[in-house]
Amino acid sequence: MQRLSKIFQPYHVIPKEIQTQQKQQNLYSKSAKLMLELGIMRQSSPGCFNLLPLGVRALEKLVKFIDGEMQSIGGQKVEFPTLINQKLWLTSGRIKEVTELFQLKDRHGHSYILGPTHEEIASELVSQCQNSYKNFPLLLYQITQKFRDEIRPKLGLIRSKQFTMKDMYSFDIDQDSAIQAYETVSESYSKIFRSLGIKFHRTRADNGTMGGLFSHEYHYEADIGEDILLKCNKCSDIMNSELVKDQICPKCGELGNMSKTKGIEVGHTFLLGDKYTKPFSCNFTNKEGKVTNLQMGCYGLGITRILAAAIESLSTDEEMRWPRLIAPYSVLIIPPKADSHEDSASKNNLELLYSSLNQIIHLEGEVLVDDRSSMTIGRRHMQAKRCGYPFILVIGKKILENPPLYELHDIGNGVQRDFILEDLIAYMNKSEKVQKVKLKI
Repeated sequence: MQRLSKIFQPYHVIPKEIQTQQKQQNLYSKSAKLMLELGIMRQSSPGCFNLLPLGVRALEKLVKFIDGEMQSIGGQKVEFPTLINQKLWLTSGRIKEVTELFQLKDRHGHSYILGPTHEEIASELVSQCQNSYKNFPLLLYQITQKFRDEIRPKLGLIRSKQFTMKDMYSFDIDQDSAIQAYETVSESYSKIFRSLGIKFHRTRADNGTMGGLFSHEYHYEADIGEDILLKCNKCSDIMNSELVKDQICPKCGELGNMSKTKGIEVGHTFLLGDKYTKPFSCNFTNKEGKVTNLQMGCYGLGITRILAAAIESLSTDEEMRWPRLIAPYSVLIIPPKADSHEDSASKNNLELLYSSLNQIIHLEGEVLVDDRSSMTIGRRHMQAKRCGYPFILVIGKKILENPPLYELHDIGNGVQRDFILEDLIAYMNKSEKVQKVKLKI
């Protein structure tokens, strides 16, 4: 039986004056406040955080889901080095363009970069191989720690110096194939965001220092978002405001007829062409025996940023809400207070309830018991709601009835009902099917 008392979850109340100061300095976010207060993470230094057991569990669920999606479209998982020889960035010419690099030297005086992204590494790797046109398309991806020397880290995991990222690199023999790969990955990204159940926008975007032919961003709407998104009220095209000049929509030419919203960027895709393959002689031999540059794409997802931005989008200032897909645990059971009238009578019911829920496929390993029985049910229930468990099950006085009744709180749907065990199991089974239909997955 998985018990809450055994989980390392140090609570920490952030003083109101600190919250006020953060808001005045534009450093405040609901996600950071809740994750710090509820023991999901703790700050180690500015822009660097310890992710604690419940946070790690949510992150691992997200990583597992993304792994499945990337592999379903032919992605092969690799692991590139975090330490990148500076010579690679000199070869690409990007060393002069990116200002937020962590740079260091080893004991021999050799210069390295702590990897913020890995286009150069991927291109060099593929360039070292004997490449025939038959070896492509090729999709390589990794999920790893990245580093960015932020001038002003803020908003918790939304803008930090160290973060977890999924980056994928596609290699194709011509531009048409590269565009096809780009659309395949883009649709997979849209599926990931639909599965999380939060409204998102895919917007045309500026290529920035990454370069290439074109790019798109993925955004969650949020008041703290640092990007301004513009939607043309005539053609419904959505774009980053960086692309709009003189308030004219590039797609339809409409002047000024646009609505604004703020967004948190959680993903970015780029069609790079030969920007990185050419300087690294990353080539292939075609059917006629001619050596030609490969066409490349790159695709990033900010994993820890998705985690924080999802909480930001769904939560209130005082209560955390998780996407069902990545909630650390799906169900929290609250048994009676120790030495209460119903305590002794509930022990068999608790074990039966716990084992019955774990027999439901989508709930296996997803059930946690709040065994802090010295606390009242009310206090534990209040904490459970703050922590955002999707389902809270209370074993209260009605457990003494015949048949015993369990009090269910379905937080996402605002449902509170008493169930006999058989009907409860049926409800939990049905809720998963309803969720999948709702998200169209």
